[in-house]
Amino acid sequence: MAARTRRHRWAAVLGATALALAGGGALACPAGAVSQQVDFATHCIPPAIAGIPPIDGTTAAKIDVDNTAPKVGDTVTVTYTVVTPAASNPTDLALPADIMTPTGKVTLGGAQTGAVTVTGPKKNDPVPGKGAFPSFSMTGTFTVTSPGAITLAPGDYNIHTSYILELDTPCTVISPPAPVSQTITAADTTPVNNRAITLGSASGKPGDGVTVTGSNFTAGATVTLAGRAGTAQTADTATVTANAQGAVSGSLVVNDKATTGVVAYEGSAWSDTKGAGPAAYVVIDDTPVPAGSQKINTKVTAGTLSMSQAGDTVDLAAVDFGKGGFSRGSLQTVTVKDFRGGAAGWSLTGKVTDFTGPGGAKIDAAKLGWTPVCLTKAGSPSTCAAGSPGSVGSAGATLASAPNGTVTGGEFTVDARLSLNVPAFTPAGSYSGVLTLTLT
Repeated sequence: MAARTRRHRWAAVLGATALALAGGGALACPAGAVSQQVDFATHCIPPAIAGIPPIDGTTAAKIDVDNTAPKVGDTVTVTYTVVTPAASNPTDLALPADIMTPTGKVTLGGAQTGAVTVTGPKKNDPVPGKGAFPSFSMTGTFTVTSPGAITLAPGDYNIHTSYILELDTPCTVISPPAPVSQTITAADTTPVNNRAITLGSASGKPGDGVTVTGSNFTAGATVTLAGRAGTAQTADTATVTANAQGAVSGSLVVNDKATTGVVAYEGSAWSDTKGAGPAAYVVIDDTPVPAGSQKINTKVTAGTLSMSQAGDTVDLAAVDFGKGGFSRGSLQTVTVKDFRGGAAGWSLTGKVTDFTGPGGAKIDAAKLGWTPVCLTKAGSPSTCAAGSPGSVGSAGATLASAPNGTVTGGEFTVDARLSLNVPAFTPAGSYSGVLTLTLT
């Protein structure tokens, strides 16, 4: 008799994990950056031991994001809140606090489709007998892969309870997808231009050919090799085809004595986004000296484009588990020296790996942002420009640059404020990522 009484008591307690739902329909929401609370029909299956049949009713929920205007490659944090599970404790027995762990899915639509897994902490207020079941929130992340409008709608969810027994109450959307609660608009990213060229020689007589080799062009693309006189293109041109690895190699005959550099580019005309160079080149004037005259020559030797760093380790400030937020610090100062001469500018870019931590935990690379700063040393022919503040990510971003010009060169100091946006409830421990800087 005592055993049967205990079974009945357990069934009553566990039955309280089921959602006592009221009937209702769906409420559509307009697309926009502001989160909209929506209602949708839900089918919930209580634990078998509760002895309660499946319940069809209405769930009220909303979706929030930490960034309504991301770029492709960014990571967006999603919060799925079940505002009103339309649930109540069907028994007179009170339920204790912190026995409920929710999980669920957020459905993506529009420019990007799929589902985002979200989870919530094991935390809830006590539920009195016959009391209303509490609301709960779940979070997760996804990486933006396509530009355009992306819709987010609440999906299926599950309530796991750890009280006497470990039990689940799965709830599914009866007519998926549920109404859209949030819409974000993703912008396309401007890819970093890593095209580069080198010359077989830095000078030659009029009519000499100079070997041009290049890398990181589009495979199979037709690439134009051309002379430059300051910022203007000369009539000296040739074309080559990039191989399957994006490499090019060809000879350019240079006749124009005013030539100061050589460029290579895809398309019908020079473009900063699809070009490389100019690489410095000098045409040696071999005009015969008139009788009774002496030709006096000297040479200014072109140097190199180089960079150095003040150190190779950055320690960002710690953040608290459960709160998350921005872990901040400063980039080790980078010094760029451009002693090449000629008309070529330069670009300093960076990309970062995911931050790995204990037990395989990670923080996505797109969570690292920077605010670049670039100072030009007095007397330098060029003036550097800091890159735009924003996410660094694995795709990379520009830290600083100097434009092409009639005369370029100088010394530059590059810094940046760093901030790593650490999601709440990221497992405690140390995390490390590698930021690689490339100067071209």
